[in-house]
Amino acid sequence: MTDAQDLLPDDDPRLEPVAPPRTPDEELLDNPALTATDPMRIRRMRRELEMGFAALADVEKGVTVFGSARTHPDDPEYRHAIDVARQLGLAGYAIITGGGSGIMAAANQGAREVGALSIGLAIDLPFEEPENPYIDRPLRFHYFFTRKVMFVRYASAFVVFPGGFGTLDELFEALTLIQTRKIRGFPLVLVGSSYWTPLVAWLRSHVLGEGKISAPDLDLLSIVDDAADVVRIVTEATERRSARRPAG
Repeated sequence: MTDAQDLLPDDDPRLEPVAPPRTPDEELLDNPALTATDPMRIRRMRRELEMGFAALADVEKGVTVFGSARTHPDDPEYRHAIDVARQLGLAGYAIITGGGSGIMAAANQGAREVGALSIGLAIDLPFEEPENPYIDRPLRFHYFFTRKVMFVRYASAFVVFPGGFGTLDELFEALTLIQTRKIRGFPLVLVGSSYWTPLVAWLRSHVLGEGKISAPDLDLLSIVDDAADVVRIVTEATERRSARRPAG
């Protein structure tokens, strides 16, 4: 039996819920009363993926930068993120962030300052946060998972500055994709040894120590402090991938 919503055009307002949920994903995960709108959700997911693919199709070399939205512009980490993004931009990489404040704004600013493409993939949240003003190509997503596809699909590397739950989520999702070889030759660079070394030490002593991962899994992470080291790791990985591609 065909759902009536399948017959509506994509821009029909009836495709949207009449009463918005309390959080962006409540309508998908936590509200049985809205199960009749599953066809609408599928169409929205499809449209978000199509939108992202179309908007970013020309990005051949990108680096996704993650980090805390709470990092203040006066913080040394903020200025360091600007410098890292500047140097990556000068090396020919587009900079991709979550489009918000803090480290995301710093990375977009660094890209903008050197004329590199500055991309911001914003997400709908219950507390509305404006996109930072340094984005050349803004995209907005409703679902986290469609946004995460774009973070990976159009990046050559992940560069991760200190951050909270969101940053850790993105870090470990990327690490899982690399470990399971869903993505290959993809460097994951943690910037800030004082912040990240205790986490990696815990992974080594507890997660590896109890046999939950293998020793080579820890080699998937690099911890650095200098912007030049970030650029070197990313560039070397890009060159290795290019060398493996078949000619012609």
